[in-house]
Amino acid sequence: MCIRRLSQASYLQKAWRAVLLRHTCSRQPGTQRWTHSAGGSYRAVIFDMGGVLIPSPGRVAAEWELRNHVPSGTILKALSEGGEHGPWMSFMRGERTTEDFLQEFGRLCSEISKTSVPVDSFFSLLTSEQVAKQFPVMTEAISQIRAKGLKTAVLSNNFCLPSGKSFLPLDRKQFDVVVESCLEGICKPDPRIYQLCLARLGLQPSESVFLDDLGQNLKAAANLGIHTIKVDDPEAAVKELETLLGFPLHVGVPNTCPVRKSMEIPKDALQKYLKDLLGTQTAGPLELLQFDHGQSNPTYYIRLGNHQLVLRKKPPGTLLPSAHAVEREFRVMKALASAGVPVPNVLDLCEDSSVIGTPFYLMEYCPGLIYKDPSLPGLEPSQRRAIYTAMNRVLCKIHSVDLHTAGLADYGKRGDYIPRQVKTWTKQYRAAETSTIPAMERLIQWLPLHLPRQQRTTVVHGDFRLDNLLFHPEKAEVLAVLDWELSTLGDPLADVAYSCLAHYLPGSFPMLRGVSGHDLTQLGIPTAEEYFSTYCLHMGIPPIENWNFYMAFSFFRVAAILQGVYKRSLTGQASSAMAAQSGKLTEFISNLAWEFAIKEGFRVFKEMPAAKPLTRSYHMWAGPQPRLSPTGTRGYSSGPEASPARASKGTLVISPEGLSPPVRELYHQLRRFMEQHVYPLEPELQRHQASEGRWSPSPLIEDLKEKAKAEGLWNLFLPLEADPEKKYGAGLTNMEYAHLCEVMGMSLYAPEVFNCSAPDTGNMELLVRYGSEEQKARWLTPLLEGRARSCFAMTEPQVASSDATNIEASIREEDGFYVIHGHKWWISGILDPRCQLCVFMGKTDPQAPRHQQQSMLLVPMDTPGIKVVRPLTVYGLEDAPGGHGEVRFEHVRVPKENMVLGPGRGFEIAQGRLGPGRIHHCMRLIGFSERALALMKARVKSRVAFGKPLVEQGTVLADIAQSRVEIEQTRLLVLKAAHLMDVVGNKAAALDIAMIKMVAPSMACRVIDRAIQAFGAAGLSGDYPLAQFFAWARALRFADGPDEVHRATVAKLELKHRT
Repeated sequence: MCIRRLSQASYLQKAWRAVLLRHTCSRQPGTQRWTHSAGGSYRAVIFDMGGVLIPSPGRVAAEWELRNHVPSGTILKALSEGGEHGPWMSFMRGERTTEDFLQEFGRLCSEISKTSVPVDSFFSLLTSEQVAKQFPVMTEAISQIRAKGLKTAVLSNNFCLPSGKSFLPLDRKQFDVVVESCLEGICKPDPRIYQLCLARLGLQPSESVFLDDLGQNLKAAANLGIHTIKVDDPEAAVKELETLLGFPLHVGVPNTCPVRKSMEIPKDALQKYLKDLLGTQTAGPLELLQFDHGQSNPTYYIRLGNHQLVLRKKPPGTLLPSAHAVEREFRVMKALASAGVPVPNVLDLCEDSSVIGTPFYLMEYCPGLIYKDPSLPGLEPSQRRAIYTAMNRVLCKIHSVDLHTAGLADYGKRGDYIPRQVKTWTKQYRAAETSTIPAMERLIQWLPLHLPRQQRTTVVHGDFRLDNLLFHPEKAEVLAVLDWELSTLGDPLADVAYSCLAHYLPGSFPMLRGVSGHDLTQLGIPTAEEYFSTYCLHMGIPPIENWNFYMAFSFFRVAAILQGVYKRSLTGQASSAMAAQSGKLTEFISNLAWEFAIKEGFRVFKEMPAAKPLTRSYHMWAGPQPRLSPTGTRGYSSGPEASPARASKGTLVISPEGLSPPVRELYHQLRRFMEQHVYPLEPELQRHQASEGRWSPSPLIEDLKEKAKAEGLWNLFLPLEADPEKKYGAGLTNMEYAHLCEVMGMSLYAPEVFNCSAPDTGNMELLVRYGSEEQKARWLTPLLEGRARSCFAMTEPQVASSDATNIEASIREEDGFYVIHGHKWWISGILDPRCQLCVFMGKTDPQAPRHQQQSMLLVPMDTPGIKVVRPLTVYGLEDAPGGHGEVRFEHVRVPKENMVLGPGRGFEIAQGRLGPGRIHHCMRLIGFSERALALMKARVKSRVAFGKPLVEQGTVLADIAQSRVEIEQTRLLVLKAAHLMDVVGNKAAALDIAMIKMVAPSMACRVIDRAIQAFGAAGLSGDYPLAQFFAWARALRFADGPDEVHRATVAKLELKHRT
């Protein structure tokens, strides 16, 4: 299982594609193949594993690097390191344990990429059941080979798993001999391993055929006299092997399987019916197979004489009203064929249930390609785009059919399609309901209240998606649109939205694969927005504004369908083998639908008249949200709108409306961005933080960062006094930025989106204030551009680090370098793969005065000697991808020019770094608190306990009042501190800075705790942001100094300056 061709990612794509293709691919012209010229009778076929029987690791590595933001080619370079004597080859010879290999492999990858590489994640994916599946075409070929009496063998460069067993995800019963390098101590292309395999088979070289995907392995086999076949594509290789052996190896109909027992139909009665219908040329036995796609109406392949047919029937048993109407399918396909829409040629409709037990219809079998995977593996980007363009155009053709000419004017009711559909699918869901699904209940209430006005009435397919289209094998042309069961007259935009479902589903979704998480631009696949725009352009209609509603409705309908499939599976009626899984999928899909409902709500809100502007608005991750309106909203100023003069540096502004016009517009722009882009994505971002890929940055965050940068909502944090020329930031005062920071605090993910998140903000300000021009060029620029992240290493596990003078990490001079030794922990952001800089605080002179012993160094994260021991958790939360690391610095050598400001200046720098940062923390905590209170108010208005709404309970009212008072008090104190920093400086504002850091985290803990109490157990879950808000609020009672330190500071200053 050699990975020497990891860079050739197309191999795995071709292999995956081969499972789906109807027609066999021919060998590319000019492809080199090592062969042995001698002929003879073959008695065995020997298979390599990776790239032949299972997908090649090449594509696994390439796609994994892309998803995890690891530089392309890193894995290949690391595996190639050292050649035959490198860690990878010795691992395959069984000379290294998995743990030893992964440790060395990780080190190599990190050195090559200059960043931390989670190699455990790659190894897990490589050996997962999801990836390591045997190609069906090879399984079938092996079965045919063995049926003819030939022997089969596996000859693989392979490795052992941590359990000690070799990695062999194959059924050993398929093979007479299995030879693995890790068990034999030798690897291909060493001739000895081939000779060992032949000896165990008891055969001569000329009696065997060897399949491998690597030229050097094939050359070694050919030199021994073995006939060889180079595998670029498994299906093409099987075709070549067929020619060599002289008997068929691939005889099945694509995408079919034997008829499942619960779906059997009486063959004798069917054969008699077919002979009566078709007349002559029906001699011979009837061959009957079942198609493996289609969850609703069972679909069968029939071969009788010279005829190849497809039969679709209703499922057996008692069915839901008006469902599974095969009669309508037959009618609409017959009509559309005459209108020029590509559909299969229908032959006959049989409504007599006595023939096979249910009504059915027949059509001609049409060979072609069905793309089950919407990411279209194996195709070039231009081919993928052409496929989606053809899909879009055929949908336009369907929606352009003249209803009267086609005889379909009475095919359905005109107008009110969406209201009727909502009612129908609600009814279908209720009839199939097996348990309460909260998101479905919310949708059933929400959809009827937000219905769009239907503009046009056309034929609608009702289930239009890529895997219901049959494509020409040689070009991007739709030969037939399949599965018309749900077709009717209706709103064509419902079809357009439904055809984009895959854009929002993960690739692992079992019944409807998606492309969520893929880089669509790189693949050549249009985004959902581009697909919608193309449709509008082709149809000559204006852009679709309310497509979030159509997406919500489409996912709601899928959820209802899945629930019906699941209900039928309980009684054995469902046609798909995966039907029983659909129960757990219904909730997943309904949650997606609800997310689109929330997005549509924000769109409507954005377009509301602005006569009474909403000062603050909030959002929840789950649960119904009352429609926001100006009534009941809160402003911070009871007087008339302030003049611009009130926003001058010498004025304390307590309301956003009192800010200067440019800053006020920036504030409202920030709020709009949060409502339109950040809040709607929070559920997906929260899921990413809990996923296996959580230690890699979410592509959604990177996309939001680009949007924020484009709108000028970027680097807002740098205070005007540190950047008076506005060279690096927006030029806001501390007080102005405080108002914006509160808005960012309403989402856990927002600060990073605007490049305003700790510890980067403090580190960037440190570089602006104290960095040399060389240090700014190297580190500040990529941080300001959002291309890099950073961390700050001060806290140590062995000492009370709240007293910075306690730190023990050493910085000593040696041969023109500074050498670092130290043990740090709670280093936020150090696990982020984008983290390129560590600002390190250590002692350069333990004998100097107490506050002049420390220095700060800029340490590149790729410097040898930095070892992350483990990620730490905050109340069980990892805060991925940045995390909080425990780290050892062992003999880390840093150039002397990386010293900031000079030796002994570390304590001074640390104090200067903290002032604005504490304003940021405190205003974000107020944002936490405001959103928690908003969620609490919405919750208590919607819940009833002990006979009356929670909002009428006295204790609840008292909690709401107390929270409002505490938030207002804290905000005023923080704004005052920010104002003093602007007018008298950080040092003079020390008392107020200490007070806000003492007050704000405790206030936030109390407010959030009351909200959690109002929510009950739901408040502790990940469905709402409250639990995470509370965890970080509690953590901030330690971060940047514990409460006790700030209380002591306040008390000392009080005693010193006041009487």
